[in-house]
Amino acid sequence: MQMLKDRILSHGKSLGGGILKVDGFINHQVDPVLMDACGREFARRFRNLNVTKVLTAEISGIAPALTTAFHLGLPVVYARKHKPITMPDQVFLTLSPSHTKGVTVELIVSPEYLAGRERVLIIDDFLATGATILGLARLAQTAGASIVGVGALIEKRFEGGRAALAHLNIPIETLACIKSLDNDVITFED
Repeated sequence: MQMLKDRILSHGKSLGGGILKVDGFINHQVDPVLMDACGREFARRFRNLNVTKVLTAEISGIAPALTTAFHLGLPVVYARKHKPITMPDQVFLTLSPSHTKGVTVELIVSPEYLAGRERVLIIDDFLATGATILGLARLAQTAGASIVGVGALIEKRFEGGRAALAHLNIPIETLACIKSLDNDVITFED
């Protein structure tokens, strides 16, 4: 998606170690026009999968998941990283390593919002190692839901996430695929 690639080139920054800083338009300050366009594109790509719910991780995945769900006319559920007192005692919980935080985080979903009959589309900001998306997939599978697709705004192809998700046998769509951040230069895959 050219609009996203252009923004990555103009406002993104490679920080070394495979980290791409996009917090000025995706995950700290959010550009709603860009997110709307991304959500519309994901909705177009996944429209024929009979999705019933969009699932993402707190916090950076919420914006693209919300706009995707909006364009599909569906609810979005996000896995929390901390259990609020309003959540029931029995929850779906998994652990997932955080690439940018360098720690393992909890991903928690209430069974009130994720059920066995759901057809789940996972949307996130990044597909890097695939660890967060695999954690979300585990939550959906634990609930008895079917995972029907995965979408990520940005894929860092050099981190192997797509291969880590291959066993899910579902469509994986990314809007901007980066093949390299070598020498702090952002290079897209065609």
